[in-house]
Amino acid sequence: MGILEKIAEIEREIARTQKNKATEYHLGLLKAKLAKYRAQLLEPSKSAGAKGEGFDVMKSGDARVALIGFPSVGKSTFLSLMTSTESEAASYEFTTLTCIPGVIQYKGANIQLLDLPGIIEGAAQGKGRGRQVIAVARTADVVIMMLDATKGDVQSIWMAPLTLSSEIFNAEVLFREDSTPDDFIDVIVGNRVYMPCLYVYNKVDQISIEEVDRLAHRPNSVVISVHRIHRTLASQFKYSLVWGTSTKYSPQRVGLTHVMEHEDVIQIVKK
Repeated sequence: MGILEKIAEIEREIARTQKNKATEYHLGLLKAKLAKYRAQLLEPSKSAGAKGEGFDVMKSGDARVALIGFPSVGKSTFLSLMTSTESEAASYEFTTLTCIPGVIQYKGANIQLLDLPGIIEGAAQGKGRGRQVIAVARTADVVIMMLDATKGDVQSIWMAPLTLSSEIFNAEVLFREDSTPDDFIDVIVGNRVYMPCLYVYNKVDQISIEEVDRLAHRPNSVVISVHRIHRTLASQFKYSLVWGTSTKYSPQRVGLTHVMEHEDVIQIVKK
């Protein structure tokens, strides 16, 4: 029995166990085993060339898109909303432990979307299954880098101080990490894969409209919110402003019965 099967078995046992004082000790043991197996699954395999459980997903459709980001930025919820695949989502980190595929059907094209485990610092060295994540991402046609809009510039591209390489003349080079001359040569000779990347900022419902506008105007960037609308919003609804093809002019003030169209933008005003 593999680690994934063991995790599934323990989760089923926890689900069917009645929670009371008599079962507290038993549930505690089960949760300890679950944490142990999850930790093992997050660690890369020691054997050379091992791909890891759950990462062997056959490429299909007209294009493959890799969904990458830090833990708990909304990747799994995004996959579940955009495809018919249910990817487990929760408020804690590392909910997704393997590669979860889904398919987006858009204008006759089938686009394979892969939800990958959240990356952490040291992913390139193998931490948190980082090497498996990167290996799968290299097979994609496009990478969606999902970011948490509430984290500001903490997740942004940064320039690192250079301590391991000597000066370079007659060139403009941007280093994103401290690199050795060998690292630099690897890039020059083409030992790297470059691919299109779309930066998707999630959770924009939790930041100011000014910050949303700033993020939306960044190159190759899109702002979204995949959170569910709170049930009290309908009773507190006052009116909405809509920009898009469903209106006679933009923005148009509308009520609850207004029917939105694809790519419309809505701003809801509460009482």
